[in-house]
Amino acid sequence: MAASPAPTRVLVVDDEAALREPLSDYLVRQGFAVSQAASAAQARARLAQTGAAEMFDIVLLDIMMPGEDGLSLCRHLIEARGVPVIFLTARGEATDRIVGLEIGADDYVVKPFDPRELVARIRSVLRRANRSPDAAASAADEFHYIFEGWRLDPLRRRLIDSEGAVVAISSAEFRLLVAFLDHPRQVLDRDRLLDMVQGREAHLFDRAVDNQISRLRRKIERDSRNPELIQTVWGGGYMLAAEVRKVPTNA
Repeated sequence: MAASPAPTRVLVVDDEAALREPLSDYLVRQGFAVSQAASAAQARARLAQTGAAEMFDIVLLDIMMPGEDGLSLCRHLIEARGVPVIFLTARGEATDRIVGLEIGADDYVVKPFDPRELVARIRSVLRRANRSPDAAASAADEFHYIFEGWRLDPLRRRLIDSEGAVVAISSAEFRLLVAFLDHPRQVLDRDRLLDMVQGREAHLFDRAVDNQISRLRRKIERDSRNPELIQTVWGGGYMLAAEVRKVPTNA
C-alpha cells in the first residue's frame, strides 16, 4: 500500500489569538499540520528552529502586527526562504495589500473571511507553486530546465547555479521563470505574464510584473542593470534570450 502524502505544513502568523487559534484548529481539522506565531519575532524564531527538511509549505501572515509588520516579514520569507505567502488583511489595508503582492506574496484574504475560502486559496497557491502533492509528477516524468549555466528543478522548485548552490526564489518568481523557460526567445507581454504569475487581481497593479522581473534579474543575471538573459522588448514586453534544454532529473 502506498504511503499517505505528508500533510501540508502551515505557519499562521497573527497577533490576534481570537483569530489565530480557531483558524489553526479549523486547518488541523482539514488535514493540515499547523504551527502558530503571535508576532514576526516568534515566526522568525520558529523558522530558525526549522530544518530545511521541515520547511513550512505556506505561511498565512497578518499585515498589521506590533513590532515588525507583516510586509517586512514577507520580504524575509520570500528572499531567504522562497515560501509562498497569503496575507490576512483588514478591509482598510488596500495599499498594503498591493505592496505585499508586489513584494511577491501569492494572495490575500480580507478579514473577516470564510475559512473554507481560505482553504481553497491555500490549495490554489500550492498548486501554482508546484508544492501540492496533487501536482507532483511521476518519477519517470521528472526533468530539469538547463539554461546559461543554471538548472531549475520544477518539481521541487529549486534554482541551482553553476556551482551547485541553491538560490532561493519566491513562488511568483518561480512561476515567472517557468513562463520564460517554457517560451524561450519569445516576446511575452505584461498581460500574459500577469496571468501566468499573479492570476487574481493582477489587473490592479501592472507594475507587479516589472518588480518581479527586477528581482529575478538580480538573482540570475551577471549584471542586473545590463540584463542579457531577460531582455526588455520596448513596446512589447520581455523575452528570455537563452537556449533552454529539458533534461531528465538524474542527468
